[in-house]
Amino acid sequence: MAADVQARLAELAKLPPGSRPVVSVYLNTRWTDENQRERVRIFLKNHLREARAAVERPADEDLDWIEAQGQRIIAQDAFPDASGVALFAGGDGLRDVLPLRAAFEDAFVVSSTPFLRPFVPSAEEAVSALVVFVDGVSARLVALTSTGPGDEVTLEHEVPGRHRTGGWAALAQNRYQRHIEAHRDQHYQATAEAVAALVERHGLERIVLSGEARAVAIFREHLSTPLARRVAGVVSGARYESPAVIATRAAEFLARRDEHEDAGAVDRLLDAAAKRGRAVAGVAPTLEAVNRNAVQHLYMVRAFEQPGAVCERCGALQPPAPGRCQFCGAATRTAELGEAMVGRVLASGGEVSMIERHGGLADRDGVGAILRYAA
Repeated sequence: MAADVQARLAELAKLPPGSRPVVSVYLNTRWTDENQRERVRIFLKNHLREARAAVERPADEDLDWIEAQGQRIIAQDAFPDASGVALFAGGDGLRDVLPLRAAFEDAFVVSSTPFLRPFVPSAEEAVSALVVFVDGVSARLVALTSTGPGDEVTLEHEVPGRHRTGGWAALAQNRYQRHIEAHRDQHYQATAEAVAALVERHGLERIVLSGEARAVAIFREHLSTPLARRVAGVVSGARYESPAVIATRAAEFLARRDEHEDAGAVDRLLDAAAKRGRAVAGVAPTLEAVNRNAVQHLYMVRAFEQPGAVCERCGALQPPAPGRCQFCGAATRTAELGEAMVGRVLASGGEVSMIERHGGLADRDGVGAILRYAA
């Protein structure tokens, strides 16, 4: 998850219940045709109408703000390059719009605090990386941000063209070719230095290379060892393709890689939990760790959903309570444990990963965690 997205999620997760309910809206804006955009418009219109007719309704000003922002987004007057946009309004003056490169499933939720769980899998795809397309005479550097392809830097180095000559001019041709290669070498080295400067300035952890195989191979020879270690992989790319197309290809590559890494991390989590190491698995032990703010990284299957309760006094999360907290005896309120655990972990500075499917984790109630210290 990108650092800026992680920080904003933590801020939203820390918000206490305010004087009025919070409206959380997720819109999938990855439209491929006008029908898809119309479906989103109808989705928002219907849910706003239902919210205005509800007995415990949100404030009119909050719903009006959601409607105005939604109309701008659907009309593509705001965030036209985002694939998903989250809107939050309510509480004590909360107004927030979070666009992402990753798509959301449409959702409209009214609750006492911001509803964040749908945001987590999308935010995980919001990688912070640099895409580098390179050939023998130019390079394009594109930042991958949480809202999609960022600023593009184009680098061009004038390289003498090739001229065919007869065999009688072989010596001249060879010397000329060495001159060309010298210029190309300077181009690759200058590009590598530009990449290094961007990586250092923005703290980028991953680089994705793109271009013809020979050009990419030569360019890699000019990368310093620290930069080379940050290269996550190579995707196809051609000079005629737009930076957005190449950047999207790179983002999809990183998402697949992250999914594979998450599966490996869950395997290690389950192994450590079985050995009573720095991990737990299952609802009860994970709840206990969440209540201690001991979770470093929460892993949860996307389909996880269980009823529960949160104590009004001590804040402890727990299975459904018959009106009283099992820890301090105070009154409780109902809560969905998946959303509650996600919010609590984000608020404590931990990370959350939603797993599409994992047999071992599913057998342990679909939830587990890496801990900051041994249980």
